[in-house]
Amino acid sequence: MVDISLGDSVKIVRISKFGAIMRLTRWREHVPYTIPAVIAGAMMALHQTDGQPDLRLVAVVLANILAQSFAFMINDVADAPDDALDPAKSARNMISNGTLSQLEGMAWSWGVFVLALGLFALAGTWTFVLGAVQLILCYLYSAHPFRWKARVGTDVISHALMLSTLLVMTGFFTYSAVPGLAWWMFGCAFFFSAYGQFFNQIDDYEVDKAAGLRNTVVLLGRRGTRILMYVCAFFAVAFASIGILSGVFPSWLATIALVSIFACALFLWDTDMRGNKAEGSGAFQKPALLMLNIVMLTWLAQSIGFMQM
Repeated sequence: MVDISLGDSVKIVRISKFGAIMRLTRWREHVPYTIPAVIAGAMMALHQTDGQPDLRLVAVVLANILAQSFAFMINDVADAPDDALDPAKSARNMISNGTLSQLEGMAWSWGVFVLALGLFALAGTWTFVLGAVQLILCYLYSAHPFRWKARVGTDVISHALMLSTLLVMTGFFTYSAVPGLAWWMFGCAFFFSAYGQFFNQIDDYEVDKAAGLRNTVVLLGRRGTRILMYVCAFFAVAFASIGILSGVFPSWLATIALVSIFACALFLWDTDMRGNKAEGSGAFQKPALLMLNIVMLTWLAQSIGFMQM
């Protein structure tokens, strides 16, 4: 057990090595979007081919969860020296606060990388290739000397691919190599993730600027980045609308979506996905993800015979 001080006004927290490793994966931050994104891709392919899900879906979902864990783990390893200078970030980063050593963090990160790659291989050749690309992007995004997250253009493109688009694509290519109309939904995933990156960059603008980063938000400023953010949101909605109207999803899912939207609207969502006070479009992040989980898991349940539609 290791004691971690969270500041003068916060009690000391005792955490085990296993708990520290789990925190290093930051699984709570990515599992809510990883599972529905991968299932959406797989179910679109199965809907297109009249196929049925099998154990390959389990493999590709677990592979993507591990890939996303690797992305967050290698990010904390790379950011540990900088995070150590900020009490709040140091408390969250298990390497900065000394719970795990730099060597332990790196070893566990690469262990997760290898396991994810192996699971991608179980889901098929195309899935393995796309999964490998995703893992490489996760590394290039954070690791020195590459640090694509600190460079104009690559910060947004790599984020949109590795944290969204490739999740959907690995799910889809597990069951089909002919995307067809699914390209609209791949595009939707890309622009939605780009919107999320711009949203986060606006929130981090002052910190990034003070740190001397040369990413997109520092180049364009808050106003220019906000314009791009809403442009991406427009294209995400437009691509999704075209895909839905073209029949990439079964029509009965519309009923599930409407019920989910109504249920989510009954609750007050005070924070966005980063835990900050929900303002503007940030207020829709949690309910949108909850709705997506309900819809995709219902579709999967119906496909494997748990429900009749």
